[in-house]
Amino acid sequence: MGGSIAAIGMGLAVIGAGIGIGMIGGKAMEAIARQPEAVGDIRANMILTAALVEGAALIAIVMAYLVK
Repeated sequence: MGGSIAAIGMGLAVIGAGIGIGMIGGKAMEAIARQPEAVGDIRANMILTAALVEGAALIAIVMAYLVK
């Protein structure tokens, strides 16, 4: 039973990260469309934020695996 709960936790972490990164990318594209001259700053912030979301998801997956 503990393994299946851990698997559900890992799946939720991946789904959450996917949704979060998708929203980050979408909002960045909207911001670039509104202000094309700021493309470099927007892109840098988008990549940094996506990396932080990926890191949080990876930590959640590892923690779920260790709890199992």
